Amino acid sequence: MPRVLDAEERNRLVSEAAWRVLVRDGIQALSVRRIAAEAGLPPSSLRYTFPTQSSVRIGAYEMVAERLMARVAAISPDDDRWARLVLLELLPLDAQRRLEMEVCLAFGTAAMTDPELRHTFRSVHRDERALCERVVRSVRVAAADVPVEAERLHALVDGLALHLVRQDPEEDTGWAVRVLDAHLARLG
Repeated sequence: MPRVLDAEERNRLVSEAAWRVLVRDGIQALSVRRIAAEAGLPPSSLRYTFPTQSSVRIGAYEMVAERLMARVAAISPDDDRWARLVLLELLPLDAQRRLEMEVCLAFGTAAMTDPELRHTFRSVHRDERALCERVVRSVRVAAADVPVEAERLHALVDGLALHLVRQDPEEDTGWAVRVLDAHLARLG
């Protein structure tokens, strides 16, 4: 007997399946049929919530951003380490965040030639930039310096994330945390 899933659970299963297919087989392999097989669902069940390949891509990309924002929202703003903890969420320091970053990189590259995906890329980019600005403001950078320091921090976090994803998963990630900590100390 087929299992009954609510829409939210189906979206989660489909998005996570899309991530696995994307990272394992590449963006050219992202088909509704392949994603459905990976999720253990009949392809017809995807057609209601994800009628096109583009909608699957956008949904999977948006889920990465939603998970990041949920993790950030769970960090108490009263925690003295808030800025550091938020920035650590932007780095692929564990298997889950590494998978999410690989997905972001693949979709970000695809967005260069896919106008539908480009909108989602820009939204994710703005959200990350806004987080960096909140971090800069939280460490009491002078108001006049906030825009440039937020851009610098955003570039630093993106660069660190790219380097972490390109290194072997078994390699030490502590170097990136040390770089981030040194930058935060300079800001604060």
